[in-house]
Amino acid sequence: MLSFVVCKNYRSVRSISTNKPLLNEVLTDMFGRNHNYLRVSLTERCNLRCDYCMPSSGTNLSAQSNLLTNEERVRLVTLFAEQGVDKVRITGGEPTVKKDIVQVVESLRGIKQLKTIAMTTNGLTLTRLLVDLQRAGLNALNVSLDTLQQDRYGNITRRDGRLLKRVLAGIDLASQLGFSPLKVNCVLMRDANFDEIRDFVEMTRDRAIDYRFIEFMPFSMNDWDENRMVPYNEAIREITRSYPDFGPCGNDPNSTSKMYRVPGFLGRVGFISSMTDEYCDSCNRLRLMADGNLKACLFQNNEINLRSPLREGASNEELLEIISAAVKNKKRKHAVIIRHATAAERTGPPASVDPCRYRRRRPRFSSVTGNRPAASGGSHDGPRLTHVDGQSGDARMVDVSGKRETRRTATAVARVRLDGTATRLIAEDACKKGDVLAVARLAGVCAAKRTWQLIPLCHQVRLDTVTVDARLDVGRRLVRITATAVSTDRTGVEMECLTACAVAALTVYDMCKAVSRDTIVEHVKLLSKTGGKLDYARDDDDE
Repeated sequence: MLSFVVCKNYRSVRSISTNKPLLNEVLTDMFGRNHNYLRVSLTERCNLRCDYCMPSSGTNLSAQSNLLTNEERVRLVTLFAEQGVDKVRITGGEPTVKKDIVQVVESLRGIKQLKTIAMTTNGLTLTRLLVDLQRAGLNALNVSLDTLQQDRYGNITRRDGRLLKRVLAGIDLASQLGFSPLKVNCVLMRDANFDEIRDFVEMTRDRAIDYRFIEFMPFSMNDWDENRMVPYNEAIREITRSYPDFGPCGNDPNSTSKMYRVPGFLGRVGFISSMTDEYCDSCNRLRLMADGNLKACLFQNNEINLRSPLREGASNEELLEIISAAVKNKKRKHAVIIRHATAAERTGPPASVDPCRYRRRRPRFSSVTGNRPAASGGSHDGPRLTHVDGQSGDARMVDVSGKRETRRTATAVARVRLDGTATRLIAEDACKKGDVLAVARLAGVCAAKRTWQLIPLCHQVRLDTVTVDARLDVGRRLVRITATAVSTDRTGVEMECLTACAVAALTVYDMCKAVSRDTIVEHVKLLSKTGGKLDYARDDDDE
């Protein structure tokens, strides 16, 4: 059942499902995991060039206009907090390169539901910023430190090794200010710092520090080599040689670390086994990227764009529907796959590779590449038309009986260009046929429900909800249409949302044709789909 709400600012009517997500249900996925922890990236920039993280030349950065403003970020974090998030971790890039980092923390402190405001940093500016950050509301801290040797620090970070003194001074200051436990993250690598493991453990003797070892993971262009990775079990064995009583201690709920301690030491040692022993069943984390994309899993490639609907005037209810769909589409376990700038980047990883062993870095656009299986009886293993029989070449309906039901979403857009007369009449609600935008919206919803009757080879799917939005842009003389379809079924709903957009656009044309023959329907395209074998997302490059 759909209700219609008039949005006077945009002269549009927005359809909203009356079955709104319930409190906490929004952030609970299909496997019962409730997400109360949000990682918030403030920037893509970093003042280091660590060799395990990025190439020495850096990476391509998003335009500043494509990054969230602080007001937009606070609105989104507030929505998450109202649904149960009580811990936020500020990340980057390097978050302290943001000139307004203290103001960012202050604005998050104003969200009353947040109990923890944490930050992960490389520590270079802590001696200058940490006191102000703590006063602003920061109450938990992670510092990245991969070596205690000056020369090595320079080699790993590709910066002046003398900067190590700043990081160590920042860690000491954090301890003095009462950050406890203070977490120090170290990417353990066989040919870089594995021989320092005893020195790292010694850091926990007289300090309330959790020194945590992270298994070396592959990123795009970081020259990842499996031989450099130190599995956490091997690291434990190496520590036990020097500290025979080294043993496990209690873990926090939902912790990513396996915690150990040397008896009598003030601090602890942790192991984050991202590569060899995943911890997906207890995952409670989501990530909001600096550009406004939401990642339900830190290791999955698909991202959901929240920035565009936010800037186009989406209501809180609509944003929560998008967030809920992203969380419901979260996989049971992460697929960590490597992406090389080679032929594998075009064809995907070889079939023999275990996808749970490798990480894929976020590409510029969140589309997934890779070969699909050949049609039944066919031998072609490249891109193919799924509605064409592999042997006869005849058109056919795809058999989905072997697929499992999952929650599937898709979003499409369209534009209708108008002349001045049509624009004015729609703005003034003076068209003789009635409210153009309201009728177009209703037509789009009806069309989505009949897609299987209009497109010969489409399946009839059970639609959970269809949302169609039509807005008039007076200055640019166009109507922008967005449609989102959601279904829990064996096949996707791309055609349903595309049909909704197309028919809504044609309805605008029909209602305006009496006053204008210059109306143009254009840019009907899919923006994203989730829940199927391959997820897809692209930017709405609306000019």
